[in-house]
Amino acid sequence: MKKINILALILIFSLIISGCSSKPQSSEKPNEENANEDVPKEVRIGYQVIPNAELLAKQLGSVEKKFPNTKITWLEFDSGRDVNTAIASENIDLGLVGSVPLTTGIANNLPYQVYFIHDVIGDAESLVVREDTGIESIKDVAGKKIAVPFGSTAHFSLLTALNKAGIDPNQLSVLDMQPQDILAAWQRGDIDGAFVWHPTLGKILEDNGSVLLSAEKLAEEGVITSDTGVVQKKFADKYPSFIKEYISVLDESINLYREDPKKAAKTLAPALGLTEEQTLQQMEGLIWLDYSEQKASDYLGTNEETGQFANVLESTGQFLKDQAIIPSSPDLSTYQSAILHLK
Repeated sequence: MKKINILALILIFSLIISGCSSKPQSSEKPNEENANEDVPKEVRIGYQVIPNAELLAKQLGSVEKKFPNTKITWLEFDSGRDVNTAIASENIDLGLVGSVPLTTGIANNLPYQVYFIHDVIGDAESLVVREDTGIESIKDVAGKKIAVPFGSTAHFSLLTALNKAGIDPNQLSVLDMQPQDILAAWQRGDIDGAFVWHPTLGKILEDNGSVLLSAEKLAEEGVITSDTGVVQKKFADKYPSFIKEYISVLDESINLYREDPKKAAKTLAPALGLTEEQTLQQMEGLIWLDYSEQKASDYLGTNEETGQFANVLESTGQFLKDQAIIPSSPDLSTYQSAILHLK
C-alpha cells in the first residue's frame, strides 16, 4: 500500500487501528542526558505483539538504554480493549490501542491522550476463511461463524465490510474472541473465518486459511485503521520530557527499519515466533511514520495547525454510534483535546 494513498484517503474516513504478562527490564548506568531531568522511577508500558517501532525498541532494549535510572516494565496485552481496561484501572502509564478502541475510550472519558501513531494498518490485518468452506466473496459469509475481537480495528473493518456489501451482521454468527482464542477455535474447526492481525493471522493462514479481505483493500475504499500510542494524562503532565525522549526512541526504530529492514526483521522475529522472512513480510503490511511526518496536518498536527486525526476519530465515533457499539460520540473538540501536542 503506497503512502500517498493513505495521505489521500485519511481525510475521508477512519485512520486506523491489534492476557497480560510483565517483563521488567532496567539498567543502573548513569545517563548524563537525563541526569537533571525530572524522570519517573518506573514506567509501565502496555504493548502488543505487533511488528512496529515500539516492539522493535523493546527487543533492542532502546528504552532501557535511554532511561537507565528508570525501571521500565513491559506489560503484554492481546487487544486495545484490554489496554483500555488497564488504563482505566491505572495499571499502565503508556499503552497501544487501535483507532477503534481509542475512539471508544475517548467516548467513555478514559484519562488518556494520543502521543504517537505506531502504524497505519495495511494487509497485516485481514479476514481469513477456511479454503474448504466455499466462501469466495464477502456475501458468502452469511450463515457462517466469523470470529473477531469486539471493539477492535478488525471488528470495525468487518462491520464496515458487511455494511458495504449490504449484509446484516445478524445473518451470520459474529463471535467475540481474543486472538489466542481465535487460533485455538480455528485449530478445533469451530469457526469458518476470522478477522484478526499478526501473528495469529499468519498462523491461521498456514493452516488451510485464505485471505478474503484485507485492511489494505478497505483502505483503498476509504476505510483506514491504525494503532496508536496513548499516555495517561496525569503522567504526560508530570513527565513531558519522558514522552519526548520516548518518541525519539521510537523514531530511532523507524529509522533502523527504513535503513536496514532485514536487520529490523531479524530483531523482531523472536518476539513474533516467525522466520525473518515472515517477519519482514508482516512489517511491510504496516506503514511506519516518524514523528515529524505525524505532525503534518493529515495526521496529528501541531498546536499551531490542527491535524485531521481528530476529524477521523469523530467520523469513527459516529459510525460506532450508528452501529450501537457506543451509546454516543462526543463532539470534535473532545477528540481534538485527546491529541497530545508536545512543546
